[in-house]
Parts: sequence; C-alpha cells; structure tokens
Amino acid sequence: MADGYSIDLSSRTALVTGGSRGIGRACADLLARAGARVALNFVRDEAAANAAVREIRAAGGEAMALAGDVSKPEDARQLVRDVVAAWQRLDIVVNNAGVWLEDPAGEGRLDVWDRTYAINVRGCFLVTDAAVPHLEKTRGSVVFVSSTAGQRGEARHSAYAASKGALISYTKSLAAELGPRGIRVNCVAPGWVDTDMSAASLADPAEYAQIVKLIPIGRVASAADIAGPVLFLVSDLARHLQGEVVNVNGGSVLAG
Repeated sequence: MADGYSIDLSSRTALVTGGSRGIGRACADLLARAGARVALNFVRDEAAANAAVREIRAAGGEAMALAGDVSKPEDARQLVRDVVAAWQRLDIVVNNAGVWLEDPAGEGRLDVWDRTYAINVRGCFLVTDAAVPHLEKTRGSVVFVSSTAGQRGEARHSAYAASKGALISYTKSLAAELGPRGIRVNCVAPGWVDTDMSAASLADPAEYAQIVKLIPIGRVASAADIAGPVLFLVSDLARHLQGEVVNVNGGSVLAG
C-alpha cells in the first residue's frame, strides 16, 4: 500500500467465480486495476470471459479465464490448482457465482432448490475449502456475495433467499475458525443491481419504479457499486474487519 488511502494489490492474485459478467466482471476489473492478477471463472460464456481478459490485459493488467462448474468438486479444486500453478500463490477469493430462480411456495420445485444450493452454497464451500491451504500461506482474504434476500427473505424466491442467508452464516463461521490462521472472511449483501440476472424485472417500467421507490438514495446499483466494497474488503484498509456483512443496497434494507 503506497499510503493510507490508496489500494495496491500488485503482489496478489485473485480468483473470482462467475467472473465473466455482472458483479463478478466488475470485481475482476477493479481488482485488476488495483494491480492484482485475476482469474475469471466462467461456466458457459467463454466469449464474455475472454473479452474481459482482453480488456484487463489491454489496460495493462494480468488475467486469465478459467472454465469450471463450481458445484462440481473436481472443477472447484481444479480452479484453485490452476491459479496456483500459473501464479504460485492465491491471495483473494471472491465467491460470486450464483443463480436467482423463482420457486413459488406450494409448487414443490425441488429442482430449483437443488440447483440453487448446488451453485450458491455448495459451490462456495467447494472453492473456499480448496483455497484455504493456499490462503493460509498468503494470509489471504475471502469475500462471499450474499444478498439482502438472505437478510429479510424474498417472496417467490425462497430457495435463493435461504441460500444467501446460508452464506452469511458460513461467513461468520469461517471468520471465527480461519481468523486465527491469518485468513480474513467477509461478505457483501447487495440489493437490486443492474445486471443480466435482474434485467427482466428492471425492464418493466412499473416494477422498476416500485423498486426504486424503496431505495432511499433513489437508484438501482450498478455492478461497479458492489465491486468497490469488495475491493475494500480484500485490501489492507479492511485488515481489522472479520465476519462482517457489508450492506450495499442504497438503504433499502437497514440491517445491522
């Protein structure tokens, strides 16, 4: 760190799951701008991941795209192995990969629950668990991307809300366990964010107006609005934050 206000990650490496678009892409961009070498994980959209890598490299950063389904144990372990093989260390893990699927109560959508938990919870566990030995060596940092839904629930999206609530509990459990081993663990809880995931809802003028009405600062977040707090959490400026849930929702959910 050059001074008390700037963030310098030039000696560090980062793995961002779901890094080809949305919040993950914004996190990868910002981490790279701060000097980190960044691995962007993707599942299907290789073109988007490669485009992100090209942009980071064009700006003078170092990045690579890594295919892998975080819900599969071998894929998750391979992501971590690939980062360490390429850069000999792992300092930062941003667990961003996730799905937001509708499951109205009473319809028995077990498939939605299974898929949601496989990606949103199991995937975070698999990647993080594989990363722990490496993060211990570097005194690294983990950030989970939770949601306001994990704090207050969300009608017609109970599987999603439950999965994001699980990440908050997981954050606090790991913070207590891994803090003594030199690893910091925190999470961010975004509200509405203008990404592909929420595009259909935000495209409806009436629904958009209702959403914005419930946000005190009067706008929906951009992906970059979430990436900023993530960058802060993995930096030395947040070196005494552990087990925290940073609410990034424009005041729409005032959770303590």
